[in-house]
Amino acid sequence: MSVVRDRPARLVGRALVRHDAVEKVAGRTRYAADFGLPGMLKAALKRADLPHARLLRVDTSAAEAVPGVASILTAKDVPENTVWVDVPGQTFQVGALKARANVLADGVVRYHGEPIAIVAAETEDAALAAVELIDVDYEELAVVTDPRAALEDGAPAVHEEGNLLASWQLHEGDVDAAFGGAHAVVDQSYETQFVDHAYLEPEAGVAWLDSGDVITVRAATQVIEHFRDLARILCVPDNRVRVIAPYVGGGFGGKEDMTVEPFLALVVQRTGRPVRMIWSRSESLLAREKRHPMKLRYRTACDAEGRLVAQDIVIVADGGAYALLSALVLLYATTCAQGPYACPNVRIDARVAYTNHTPASAMRGFGAMQVALGYEGQMDLLAAELGLDPLELRRRNFVERGDTLAVGQRLDTHVALPELADRVEAALGPKPAPSTPERRVGRGVACNLQPYGRCVWLNDWASAWVGFELDGTLVVRIGVPDIGGGQASSLVQVAGEVLGVDPADIVIHIGDSALTPLTGTTTATRQLYMSGNAVLQAAGELREELRPLASELLETEPDDVQFADGGVRSGGRHLPFRDLIGAAAKREVPWHRLSIFRAPGGEAWRSDASWRGRVFPDFTYGCHAVDLEVDSETGHVEVLRYVAAHDVGRAINPQSVEGQIEGAVVMGLGYALSERVVYEDGVNLTGTFAQYLIPTAVEAPEIEPIVVESGEGLGPFSARGIGEPPVGAVAPAVAGALADALGRRLTILPFTPERVAEA
Repeated sequence: MSVVRDRPARLVGRALVRHDAVEKVAGRTRYAADFGLPGMLKAALKRADLPHARLLRVDTSAAEAVPGVASILTAKDVPENTVWVDVPGQTFQVGALKARANVLADGVVRYHGEPIAIVAAETEDAALAAVELIDVDYEELAVVTDPRAALEDGAPAVHEEGNLLASWQLHEGDVDAAFGGAHAVVDQSYETQFVDHAYLEPEAGVAWLDSGDVITVRAATQVIEHFRDLARILCVPDNRVRVIAPYVGGGFGGKEDMTVEPFLALVVQRTGRPVRMIWSRSESLLAREKRHPMKLRYRTACDAEGRLVAQDIVIVADGGAYALLSALVLLYATTCAQGPYACPNVRIDARVAYTNHTPASAMRGFGAMQVALGYEGQMDLLAAELGLDPLELRRRNFVERGDTLAVGQRLDTHVALPELADRVEAALGPKPAPSTPERRVGRGVACNLQPYGRCVWLNDWASAWVGFELDGTLVVRIGVPDIGGGQASSLVQVAGEVLGVDPADIVIHIGDSALTPLTGTTTATRQLYMSGNAVLQAAGELREELRPLASELLETEPDDVQFADGGVRSGGRHLPFRDLIGAAAKREVPWHRLSIFRAPGGEAWRSDASWRGRVFPDFTYGCHAVDLEVDSETGHVEVLRYVAAHDVGRAINPQSVEGQIEGAVVMGLGYALSERVVYEDGVNLTGTFAQYLIPTAVEAPEIEPIVVESGEGLGPFSARGIGEPPVGAVAPAVAGALADALGRRLTILPFTPERVAEA
């Protein structure tokens, strides 16, 4: 990989204004729904009214008679109705995984809101009227909603193969013997809830038939590589489908699986006309995939000095009605379940079950977030048992470089947890006094580890094209979907750093499966790591291609050429890029470069249960602390102060890093205190933001982000991923603060005023 050797960094590490900021603030950004074509149809979905039922009849005759209706499609009209998630069970040892879903319900509906039919009409009103007139006869089937009950013998079967979706088991050391000789043991159950992504932009997109019979889908997505999935559904070659991802108004994993894309593509294939589909907020809350709820049981033991000797962990997750990414979410949960703490004896039994809930899939934190409530709760309970300060107990147990997790992953980069803990403790100061005698103040701390990058045996890669125009300006082409985290701006900063080009002179083209080199998903905190390294590599290779020519024109040695200030220079001489590229064009010296970055791999996953090894490229570590005040009569919780420290390796843009930390903390506070999707016998009762309570600006506290730069990440310029890590420590920090204030630990999320008042 090429690195900058010419000079100290001038762009990397600066809090530059993101290149897309002005147009977003001005309202000029064109999101997925802000696009129209002449003769465009409007599409809507008929969704299941029941959580589990056999479809006896789907009668569309009355709907077809509605004026303006152009087409109605049901399962029989879909060329390939079964969608397979690309996580084959025999490769990943995930038990009874059958990672498939239906585009449209075929024979059986398995969750409330499952799509049954697509209506395309001239107007939205006509489409919605036709949806209401589709007559469905159901035969109700038994509903299972508790994942533990779903795994019992005789439980109603969500799928013919059974309700065990996936399982992982780890066993290191002699756990039972360690418990027998322990000084202290704490045993506690924890429970997390269904959570919605609640992004600003609901699911939306437009599709049309382009020249060459290419079906083009422009949609809010985190994965433009879904063009291959769409091609399989449509039974056409891959090159006959194109997916474009404009700037996305929030994803958090909710737009990793397909949303509107297959429905739009099917309408275009059937009618040949352009079509738009926009889900309402109620529709999104009803049927969009959610974060996995988990039931956790932790038994944790330590010696007299407070050092962990054993952990016995049971995880049961609710995967909902279809597998999607549940097997991998469970893998993340299992790998991270012991937390950032060294422990010689660990036993983990993790399972995820099918139920008749909305399918669960990717969400920010991806399994590593839920288990943080368990392992951090145990550290607080042990600290109380031993009479130790909670942060001191953590210090005695932090993993270090060279330690190995129970899964067999060795930690090869710097672990900054002691420094993070010190920085947080120094920032806190004395605990504040209650504002009134009826209120109580509590302080909580929590630490976490979160992987960034995809599992190493997936052989991840990303490609990027970097090239000059003849006038000396720079273009970056890369398939990354930008979901609001500044992914594209970071890549501009990296390219500008390597080549000495001002960001104002760089244009980046992103998110087009046909016209930009592919980079993989904007998920798993991987895009800065993967695409950042791809741009770094491409820009570095381009610079070295141009260096000999630059040295000739400057009449100097190649090693003395600097790429800076919009050109190349040596000593007192400066040559603008316009002149350098003009000379390159005449000399047949390349002035653009396509490069592929391949992530370091690992030993292939084997099918035997004894396999141990590296699972992830690296981890990002964090330490959080919160002061909060509780009204003991109403249960109202006010967050007084929040401090969040993370080692980011190197901050490419400190402002973006701080924004990621602050946004993640607010999202974590919603998860901790108010957000939950409520079901009754499998029926989703949460239809609006009046019922699903996300934090507003009123509830969001001042957050103090502390950015530590160890210089040991695997991303460009040694950066670590920071998109997901700050969300994990929030709920356990709040739980610790509530326990400090109330004298009693709450273990079921969210910690609503009713639950707090009861405590």
